[in-house]
Amino acid sequence: MKKSLLFLLIISLFVSCNQKNKFRVHGKVIDGAGKILYFEHNGLTATVVLDSVKLGSDGEFSFKSVRPKYPDLYRLRLNGNIITFGVDSCENISVDAKMNNFATDYTLTGSETSLQIQKLRKSVMNIQTKVNQINQTMTVVEQNAKIADIEKDIDVHKDMARKLILQNPRSLAAYFAIYQQINNTYLFSPYQKEDKPYCAAVATSFTTFMPEYERSKNLYNLVIDAIKQERNQKEKQTWNQILSKADAGYINIVLPDNKNVERKLSSIEGKVVLIDFAIYETKQNADYTLSLRDLYKKYHNRGFEIFQISVDKDKTAWQQAVETIPWICVRDENGQETKYLDSYNVKAIPTAFILNKKGVIVGRYNSIPEIQAAVEKNL
Repeated sequence: MKKSLLFLLIISLFVSCNQKNKFRVHGKVIDGAGKILYFEHNGLTATVVLDSVKLGSDGEFSFKSVRPKYPDLYRLRLNGNIITFGVDSCENISVDAKMNNFATDYTLTGSETSLQIQKLRKSVMNIQTKVNQINQTMTVVEQNAKIADIEKDIDVHKDMARKLILQNPRSLAAYFAIYQQINNTYLFSPYQKEDKPYCAAVATSFTTFMPEYERSKNLYNLVIDAIKQERNQKEKQTWNQILSKADAGYINIVLPDNKNVERKLSSIEGKVVLIDFAIYETKQNADYTLSLRDLYKKYHNRGFEIFQISVDKDKTAWQQAVETIPWICVRDENGQETKYLDSYNVKAIPTAFILNKKGVIVGRYNSIPEIQAAVEKNL
């Protein structure tokens, strides 16, 4: 008796495990008799047909598939019309649709995520329909009125999508919202300032909880690229501003030195100045500092000065390191988060600039020989 119960328990667990590794989508398509219904995996780079069925007179269908390792997108396709749904785990999803208006006129149960995706899709499809109605037979006034109406609809849609994303950025529906398009143009883009926080929220959630998922990696890389591009653009604009200033060809730097005395770069204008960004706590700085000492000793009496900006984290260690430095050395308590690194478009340390006697930056340098040549030329 005990052996029989044990056997039944094992069989029950085995069946249960098998069921937990599967998900099912089933339902009915009214007036779909004789049509081929396709069940597909909507992957990141390709859509793959998993199964298909020729609908009978009752229009009923049922598909099963292995549960995906990560939440993923699937779809039903009939005559080129699509129903997209999400699978988070072992859903038992029911879809009742009609042959006419298959992509929009359907009832779905068994998946909250899929219901959210349905709402998002219907909204975008309605907007796309309005976009398709714009044609050359319309007057300019009619076209502008239609465009204004579409813009309002897009705003309403994106507001709905934003709320959904903020509610659960880890959900497949939030991910789906980020990638929706109208006329092959994404409604959300990490390259747009107002969209970036929402794209980043989804990317961060997916990467945190599913770091090995290809969708996580793809979205994360996209957001990182957008951040880099924005940063590069800001740096370029800042640098152009520096070079285009006629009255002062540099951005003034005001910071305290190791005696806590405020020093200004503008106070030594009229000399040939080396603006040098450095970190004393790095090993290679010792040799670099010795080379600067030689330059300073050789050219200081001829009107050469060094204005050095330290981004060291340890204030005490920095104060000790620069105690015998003969030139001006200041430090920003923000360390490498100092605004001056961005202002001067500094990407690597050490980086130096030469400010000529007219107060104009004449170049950027990363080696002592280059610096020496520029000093000689401008003295």
